[in-house]
Amino acid sequence: MLYSNKPFYLNGLFTFLSIINQGIMDIYTFFQLIIVTIAATSAMTLFSYIVSESFRELYKEPVLLTFMLSKLHLELSPNTKETLAWILHYFIGFLFVLSYYFLWVNEILPLSFLIAFLLGFTSGIIGILGWMIMFKMSDHKPKIDFKGYYFQLLLAHIIFGLVAAGIYALSLTVLILTNAHVTV
Repeated sequence: MLYSNKPFYLNGLFTFLSIINQGIMDIYTFFQLIIVTIAATSAMTLFSYIVSESFRELYKEPVLLTFMLSKLHLELSPNTKETLAWILHYFIGFLFVLSYYFLWVNEILPLSFLIAFLLGFTSGIIGILGWMIMFKMSDHKPKIDFKGYYFQLLLAHIIFGLVAAGIYALSLTVLILTNAHVTV
């Protein structure tokens, strides 16, 4: 593997930097997608935190990721594991946004409210399956209401899809209005 001597969490970064370097994606698009990722992942996470507090349940993805990382027995400090969990959470969000981008820019799917809802719903199903696999692989499971968690996770991803599409559309509008570099 090309980057095998690097920590696992840096492999994705090097992959995306090589995509930019090869001209597959320009730097403006990359930063546009970073902004979309930050907005969509933050909206989803805020929703999860609000639901978590409202129902007095642990539905906070970064906290659960920290829990899962601690079960891997990585020789990292608790603060490093928590930071890594947040980075991983946003990186996964970036992967979803990147997949949406390729669907939109290649005109496989239109940029619309319905498609954003369906992309969020599909992302939610993928997220639920991912969490089910992680919980199944872990010897120690967190004490949470799994059905409630999966339901709120589905809703959170629908919010993610809607915010991602909205911010992406807004960014295209701003780019067009400012006569800047446009990605479509």
